[in-house]
Amino acid sequence: MIELESVAYSYGGGELLGDVSLSLSPGSFHFLTGPSGSGKTTLLKLCYGALVPSAGLVRLFGQDRRAMTRDDVAMARRRIGVVHQDCQFLDHLSVTENIALPLSVSGRDLLEEEPNLRELMGWVGLKERAHALPPELSGGERQRAALARAVIMSPDVVLADEPTGNVDWEMSQRLLRLLIELNRMGKTILIATHDLALIRAAKAHVQTRVLRIAARRLQFAGADL
Repeated sequence: MIELESVAYSYGGGELLGDVSLSLSPGSFHFLTGPSGSGKTTLLKLCYGALVPSAGLVRLFGQDRRAMTRDDVAMARRRIGVVHQDCQFLDHLSVTENIALPLSVSGRDLLEEEPNLRELMGWVGLKERAHALPPELSGGERQRAALARAVIMSPDVVLADEPTGNVDWEMSQRLLRLLIELNRMGKTILIATHDLALIRAAKAHVQTRVLRIAARRLQFAGADL
């Protein structure tokens, strides 16, 4: 689905990532860890086509990222849901309207999609907050809204960048359960996190592969967490 072969990425004249190879196969569950500034967010951006590698090959659903047009990337992105670390919303729109934005952009009929949207709001526990504005949301509610927006198009892959970074442990567990449920529905999941306790908690419920960025390289962390 998403493949990186001997990928390098340089920024500001220095190499941030080098010789990175990764394959996100259908239905797999991955964690990506490493110290702050090690390149976790950059690696995610390479995986969803926002960045072009300095060297090596990135394939999105069989297409070489370098050969893809802007429209090609936009079509591929419909199959990839992204939960950003700093989830941004339009403050003048309700939670529901923010979550539905990808549908509007892709030209879907919102009236037809309304039942699915209501079901999704219930799934993330935001049905009672449907008409709230983003500034009225707690940190956990914002993260659940961000997850709902990322999966509204029913993507094949979900990439989450520190989705539990600004919430307490109870909310972290709730978000993790939602991501595990998505995986059980057949979605490929990649979560970038520095929270090793979250990774250990996930290992009790789902088969995961843990990757670590160290010294600009991607390593398999194995069982030493």
